Amino acid sequence: MVVNAEAPGGEETGLPDDWTDPSTRLEGWRRFVEADPAVFELLPEQQRQALSPQLREAYDEARIAYHSELQVVHTSTVREIAHQGRLLTLLNQREHGARRGMIVSGEWTTGKTTALKQLGRTHELRIRQRYPGSDRIPVVYITAPPKGSPRKLAMEFARFLGLPVISPRHNTIDVTSAVCQVMIEARTELVLVDEIHLLNHATTAGEDLSDHLKYFTEHLPATFVYAGINVEKCGLFTGIRGKQLGGRCILVRTGAFPLNAEWQALVASLEQTLRLHHHQTGTLVQLAKYLHQRTGGMIGSLSHLIRAAAISAILDGGERITKAALRGIRIDHNSQSDSPPEPRRAAG
Repeated sequence: MVVNAEAPGGEETGLPDDWTDPSTRLEGWRRFVEADPAVFELLPEQQRQALSPQLREAYDEARIAYHSELQVVHTSTVREIAHQGRLLTLLNQREHGARRGMIVSGEWTTGKTTALKQLGRTHELRIRQRYPGSDRIPVVYITAPPKGSPRKLAMEFARFLGLPVISPRHNTIDVTSAVCQVMIEARTELVLVDEIHLLNHATTAGEDLSDHLKYFTEHLPATFVYAGINVEKCGLFTGIRGKQLGGRCILVRTGAFPLNAEWQALVASLEQTLRLHHHQTGTLVQLAKYLHQRTGGMIGSLSHLIRAAAISAILDGGERITKAALRGIRIDHNSQSDSPPEPRRAAG
């Protein structure tokens, strides 16, 4: 959802007017690619105070919608994955043998999916600029199916492409052939497979799924990029199949950010996205150490904490984020559990 709110009194309030498809479907992916960054201009305080209760509610709801949207911060991780992905697509464009791929591996909330999708978005926009008006599908984005099978994997591709309903009469080979034909005709160049940690080569099901995924990589002239949670430990590189996958893919690791200048820059970037009437810029940067302790340096946890605090500040009318307000925001269990306990305040 993109929030481009007009001033109260106009027709648009910045509120969501329809339910969009997920980005694992072609229409949803195209909306994601085409979406402009969310923007919202604060009203002058005097004009805000003059709003009627109904317009004030609409104005605040629009700001809440704005803050609810994930703001993409171009971290060093996002830049590295974009750079490596670009290199691979260029290297593979005239390759007739085994094409090289990339695996993005890291812990939860370290920005893997965000970086993966930004890579796909950047590539698709580049192709659209080069071939305006074409009906290409330059990027396909799917997630590995849980308890996957070759048929389930083929169906994920089919659902993304919007292929007609596939009946039980169509076997896995039928579905796979149809998918490959469409992707070849649509000039698909980049295939993004998220949640790849669900593929475990130590199991029979994982081996079957891996073989089928390998079939796609060998029959499609595309670069494959995978992302998953700690894939080095989940059995992805186990056995002959795992060795083969590891021999064809570079590995990029994501992780927590250390408490350094980049962390402060990330906090500053997120603070600049705030649309609160009484928040003093620089407050969160001064709390960078505290924010690091709360989130363990995880970009996903940091984004959730700041956005939730902003929405809370709108709801309670405070219109600012303070350390006390941040203490009241619950974040993911891992970060919450790893945070050091707050020091006891002296009595009196």
